[in-house]
Amino acid sequence: MWSFSTFVSGVLIVVSVSASSLVSIPLTKLERTGSYLKWFPHADRARASFLKSRTTGGPTTVPASNLAYMQYTTSVGVGSPATYYNMIVDTGSSNTFVGTGKKYVRSSTSVPTGQDVNVTYGSGFFTGAEYYDTVTLGPGLVITNQSIGNALRSARFQGVDGIIGVGPVNLTHGTLSPDIHAFIPTIMNNALKQGLIKKQILGVSFAPATTSNDSNGALTYGGVDHALYTGEITYTPVTKTRPAARYWGINVTESTYGTHAIIPQSTAGVVDTGTTLVLLADDFFAVYLDAIPGAYLDVNNTGLIVIPSSSVADMHPLGFKIGGCVLSMDTTAQLFPLDQNAAWGGETGVQYGTISNLGADSGKGFDFIIGEKFMEKYYVIFDADDNRVGFAYTDHTFSTYLP
Repeated sequence: MWSFSTFVSGVLIVVSVSASSLVSIPLTKLERTGSYLKWFPHADRARASFLKSRTTGGPTTVPASNLAYMQYTTSVGVGSPATYYNMIVDTGSSNTFVGTGKKYVRSSTSVPTGQDVNVTYGSGFFTGAEYYDTVTLGPGLVITNQSIGNALRSARFQGVDGIIGVGPVNLTHGTLSPDIHAFIPTIMNNALKQGLIKKQILGVSFAPATTSNDSNGALTYGGVDHALYTGEITYTPVTKTRPAARYWGINVTESTYGTHAIIPQSTAGVVDTGTTLVLLADDFFAVYLDAIPGAYLDVNNTGLIVIPSSSVADMHPLGFKIGGCVLSMDTTAQLFPLDQNAAWGGETGVQYGTISNLGADSGKGFDFIIGEKFMEKYYVIFDADDNRVGFAYTDHTFSTYLP
C-alpha cells in the first residue's frame, strides 16, 4: 500500500489508490462569465440525434470536476514527462484526444502512427493526427502506447483540452484513415491488457454543483469505490435494442411522475456522462410537460423547460424503473438552482428544469438519455466485463428543494 500526492493551485478532490487508501489532490478551477450555457440544451439534442443515427489491477479512483455546471472533467497526463490536460469524461464516445485548448506536447514517448483521426460528436468535432503515447490517469495508473488524437482542428470544446472516451470500443470504428476498418483500443482496454486494472469497470460519482466549477466528482477505474455509495447496487444488462445497444444503453421498463405514466412500457435509451440534461422522447416529454401546470418549453431562448413557481411546491418525483428498482429524481433534481439562470441565458427569478425533449418521438430504439443531472444523484457503474450498468444511492440522492 502506498500513497501519492501532488499540488496544483485550485480546489480539493479525492483520489483512491486502493479500496482502503485515500489521498487528496487539488485541481485548478476555470471561471466563466455570461450566458455560456445558453446553447447547451440544443447541443444535448444535437448529440442525441447524432448518437441515434451513428452507424457503427485494483480499483483506482481519480477526481472529476464539474466545469461551469455543464461537463465533468478530469486531469489526464500525456507523454513523459507528462503534460496535464483538463478533459471531458465521456461514456458516449471512445476516442481519447487532446489539443482543443492546451496543445498536444510531444515527448520521448510520442509515436506518430501515420493515421489521421476524425470524430464527430453531434454538436462538435475534432480532426487531427493519431499518436501512441503514455497516458497517466492517476497514481499507479499509467498506460503505455495508448492511442491519442492530436486535435489540429476542432469545434465546440471551449474551456477544455479534449475528451477521454470511456465508451464501448466499437465506437472507434471508422474514425481512422486510411485504416478506416480499424478499432482503437480504449484506455479501459489497454489498462486491462497491461495489468493495471483487474476488471473493465468504471465507477462514476458526480454530485450537484454548488459553484460553477466544483471538484465534486470521482472516477474509479477497475472496480467500485464503496466509500462513494450507500446500500446495494442495482444492475441492469446493456440493452440489445439498437441503436442504443451501441452505447451504454439500457432498458427502462416504465417511468412515472405522480399518477402520470411518462414511459408506459419497456423502452431503450442510453446512460451518458457527455449529456448534461435528462432527455425524453418528444411524446414522453409531452406527458411530463402536461403533468406540471403551466409548464412550457422555452424554445426560442434557453431551450429549457420553464416551471411556474406556483407549480414547484406540488411537483412529484420522476421515477425510472431500472433493473426492477425505481430510481427517482426528486424535485431538486428536476430543477436548476435560480442562481444558475444567468449562465443558461435565462431570466432572473424564472424556474428552469433539467428534463427536456430528445428531438424525436419514441419507437426508434433510442428513446431517452440519462445524463449528468440524473447521475448527480446516483453512483453509476459501467461494467464492460459483464455488459451491464449499475446504480446505487449516494448521500445526495435525496434532498430538500430550497428555492
